[in-house]
Amino acid sequence: MFGQIIIGLILIFIGAIIVKKSEWMLNNFGSMGFFEKFLHTSGGSRLGYKIIGLILIFFGILISTNMISGFLKWLLYPFLKYSMPNK
Repeated sequence: MFGQIIIGLILIFIGAIIVKKSEWMLNNFGSMGFFEKFLHTSGGSRLGYKIIGLILIFFGILISTNMISGFLKWLLYPFLKYSMPNK
């Protein structure tokens, strides 16, 4: 349990740095073609780095609160062959 909290906090911290330093990430790692192609009017790669950071923060919160398994079951339910528990 304590290890999950530490891993979750590390993911939250890394995600927050990526969101805060998206310009630095763009200057050092370059642009991302996918985001430039589909989000070119909304900031492109900067927005892409921020989305990646927010996803890391979200998964860090899920891991540290031990809710990751329920979320993954819900997310992957259409692809899996078992029924969801009624809770």
